[in-house]
Amino acid sequence: MNQLQSMRVFVKVADLGSFVRAATSLDLSTAVVTRHVADLEARLGTRLLNRTTRRLSLTESGATYLERVRHILDDLEGVEQMLAARHHEPVGTLRIVAPVVFGLQSLASAVQSYAARYPDVVPDVTLADRQADLVDEGFDVGILIGRPARSASIVTRRLTTCQLTVCATPAYLERHGTPTRPEDLRSHPCLSRPPEQGGEERVFSGPQGPVRVRPVNAIAANNSEMLRQFALLGMGVAILPSYLIGRDLAGGRLVELLGDYRLPEIEITIAYPSRLHLPAKVRTFVDHLVEHFQSDATAPARTARPPKHAHPLRTSAGRAGWPRAAAAASLPA
Repeated sequence: MNQLQSMRVFVKVADLGSFVRAATSLDLSTAVVTRHVADLEARLGTRLLNRTTRRLSLTESGATYLERVRHILDDLEGVEQMLAARHHEPVGTLRIVAPVVFGLQSLASAVQSYAARYPDVVPDVTLADRQADLVDEGFDVGILIGRPARSASIVTRRLTTCQLTVCATPAYLERHGTPTRPEDLRSHPCLSRPPEQGGEERVFSGPQGPVRVRPVNAIAANNSEMLRQFALLGMGVAILPSYLIGRDLAGGRLVELLGDYRLPEIEITIAYPSRLHLPAKVRTFVDHLVEHFQSDATAPARTARPPKHAHPLRTSAGRAGWPRAAAAASLPA
């Protein structure tokens, strides 16, 4: 028989001083109650109760056992209540893993508003440009950008999409001309991720259908923020995620190029292990992030097009002498 249940039955019998009353209280038969106590005595090898036709009394061993069992059952009930509270009420440490640049640019405000809403949860954020194993590494949630979850046991929910944008500074375009077609990128020094991290062929959707351009790096970096800095320094043309350069476009520090062509959008999702017995801290954080990115006008969705550049810019058609290159940044870091 179940030992914990037998312990609960023994405590009830001792408290009520009767097998019959204990059976009634526990909604069990008297025979089952008697069997639970007998099994305990057999397991312990000692008598716990003195039985007479008129009354029950604890033996010395029974009194000692009762005192200890009460503590055990009280502790167990406390643990169960704590876990139940954690399941129903957001509480505890919430371990989050996200890509570095996305975390710095787009996650901080969402975590701040969540922490204000649920003060009993302590966010613990790790920024890493790799796909973490949520289960093995003990993360509660992870942000994925353009990457599928590794495990079938991982659940994902869409947060938003990211638009990759071809851009350069006004000063660069004044000096070197403005590319108007994807093919023109070959006449510009382009800022790109290494080939193994996304610096490969790009497929643009245009008025006449898809256009393919294969980048040849002029400058490579494995971090989108570094590519942004290169772009702001006027070192060339870059393709950067909208959540990273939205303010630069709005402020005129960068200009969006190739307005008639678009690159595929990249989906941004939040991942967490399984829906089964999902802790309240995870459930509420996932819901909060979905709500945040749906309602936040600055969320990393498709960037609104800025006004056309005010200065007369030359196109790059017919220019020569620049290294053959195209820009990249497929997995924003």
